[in-house]
Amino acid sequence: MAPGGVRSFLAQAVADGGGLVVEPAEAEALVWSAHEDPDGLAQLLAGAPGIAWVQLPWAGVEPYVEVIRAHAGRRWTCGKGVYAEHVAEHALALGLAGLRALPDRVRARTWGDPAGVSLVDGRATILGGGGIAQALLALLAPMRTEVTVVRRRPEPLPGAARVVGPGDLHAALAGADLVVLALALTPETAGIIDAAALRRMERHAWLVNVARGGHVVTDDLVRALREGWIGGAALDVTDPEPLPDGHPLWDLPNVIITPHCANTPEMAVAPLSARVRENVRRYAAGEPLLGPVDPDAGY
Repeated sequence: MAPGGVRSFLAQAVADGGGLVVEPAEAEALVWSAHEDPDGLAQLLAGAPGIAWVQLPWAGVEPYVEVIRAHAGRRWTCGKGVYAEHVAEHALALGLAGLRALPDRVRARTWGDPAGVSLVDGRATILGGGGIAQALLALLAPMRTEVTVVRRRPEPLPGAARVVGPGDLHAALAGADLVVLALALTPETAGIIDAAALRRMERHAWLVNVARGGHVVTDDLVRALREGWIGGAALDVTDPEPLPDGHPLWDLPNVIITPHCANTPEMAVAPLSARVRENVRRYAAGEPLLGPVDPDAGY
């Protein structure tokens, strides 16, 4: 576990999976829960050669990529898919709020004119094909939204009208009422939404980012929002993060910002406990583990 003590719910999950919580030197598996301490993890692993499997609790493991690659001989798992439903719910809430002009109505002090775009029989594009995208596809299905998914490997996904590779990104952005970022942050995806991509979006379309702030070139987004290239942006993550007071994004009327809370710590307890419990059971039984990390891909 992380320095500073064992989180009680994780310790309980280990026990419920049939494991025993011991000191690192005696352990063959490790559940690491210090979010921004890759150096601490590297030091612990250097002194604990018996640890064969490391479980990280987050879906995104960017701070730990170098440690993972340096210890590629160990098994690594993360929280892929653990929080997908919560994050997809938040993404849909943000997208509907933007398209239905709720930011304007929240600030309104007069009746105003009708406005809004519906996703019923509308079109959406999702960047990423993992758990969040799959959960969002299920949420969009009752609205008959035509969804295009952009992913590294353009393999079919249930509920998607089409799945395309990164080379077709700009074509996939055109025509979409809603664009949702739900992909891993890698060198290839950093800055994937830049001025050129924003120019391909519809003028009424909303961009929702529940992935990582680094996917978006912030200065390009500010310009796009100011000049009306797109309808608006709803951001649960930003670059920089936390978004500083006084940043231009705070003052734009067509922006919704939430403080990286698509999945709160309280929401995480039950699904993360279930993942740790199941992986401990699988590890003991010699079965494949859930949420494997590919050291080469970085996620």
